[in-house]
Amino acid sequence: MHYIAGHMDLRSEILAEHSRAQSLRIAKWIGRDTRRFQQLLDLFLYDEYRVVQRSAWVMRLVAEKHPALLSPHLPVIVGRMEEAGVPVAVKRNVLGVLQELPLPENLHGPVMNSCFAFLEDPQETVAVKSFAMTILARLAIHYPDIKNEIRLLIADQLENNPTPGIQSKARKVLKELKA
Repeated sequence: MHYIAGHMDLRSEILAEHSRAQSLRIAKWIGRDTRRFQQLLDLFLYDEYRVVQRSAWVMRLVAEKHPALLSPHLPVIVGRMEEAGVPVAVKRNVLGVLQELPLPENLHGPVMNSCFAFLEDPQETVAVKSFAMTILARLAIHYPDIKNEIRLLIADQLENNPTPGIQSKARKVLKELKA
């Protein structure tokens, strides 16, 4: 790791190596530090594609240990996920975070819309669709009216997306929706 006067050059470290070990080192360095997290968030929101992609992974790892750091920033994080042409890694990692954190009510609508759009998109990845199903099932607790739409989209996934990950998640979510 490159430290400059006691500070890590976060952007250089993110670009230095793309590995789980490196992402974990960076997440550990950020820890609970709000200033360090703000540096990461700035890279996630405003930097070039590769930096955004890698910082999304670090952000997810930070969220696993210190979810309270992300809570005040959820609106901008969700907003970044909704942008056109956003890297798949951003969607995957943001949804991974959102499925674990309590969602403030003001984000229910935007997150729900994004998750429905991801499920409807035939080009979307298995991981993104899987996380979207989990989040929609959680939101259905608050909005039972969306259960039928979720079931229809899941039925479509079961028919048209034969991957084991989608099949397994779809069956699990359908079971949750019956409960």
